[in-house]
Amino acid sequence: MKKILGEERRTLLLNYLKCSNQAFTGSQLAKLTNVSRQVIVNDMNLLKARNEPIIATSQGYLYINKNESSTLFERKIVSVHPPEKTEEELFTIVDCGATVKNVIVEHPVYGEITANLHVSNRLEVEHFLHQLRETNAQLLSALTDGTHLHVISAASEETLDTVIEQLRKKGFLLES
Repeated sequence: MKKILGEERRTLLLNYLKCSNQAFTGSQLAKLTNVSRQVIVNDMNLLKARNEPIIATSQGYLYINKNESSTLFERKIVSVHPPEKTEEELFTIVDCGATVKNVIVEHPVYGEITANLHVSNRLEVEHFLHQLRETNAQLLSALTDGTHLHVISAASEETLDTVIEQLRKKGFLLES
């Protein structure tokens, strides 16, 4: 297979992402274009620098179509729980029909740290948790004794209300 060079490769990568509503890992994209995963990481950074709405999630790279995201409702929630409750928290949100877009923590030196999750179902949550275990990574909430924020999105305000009600019942929400 022939290597696809520079700008031609980035155009191809952008088309793959735009034409799919599933994530592509760096390794998958590297195989498709016959380059290393690090070349893909660099290409993604160059595309992001051009304001292409590409995000990196635990499932891989996603292209966020701005027209699609404008039809969703969003809320920011403050959650607090020990690490062993992460699966239950995420399952609760996705089982209600919402997507966990990200996790945010307040760091004393770096300020706000945000990581994209984009998990919408149990399989994606399980993949995220598997990645944590496989890499021996810590949750961002470990930096803040379990306190963190999520931006959640759904097709309706009612779905978001249901998520909040369920999280409140389980004691996950930090409220005044």
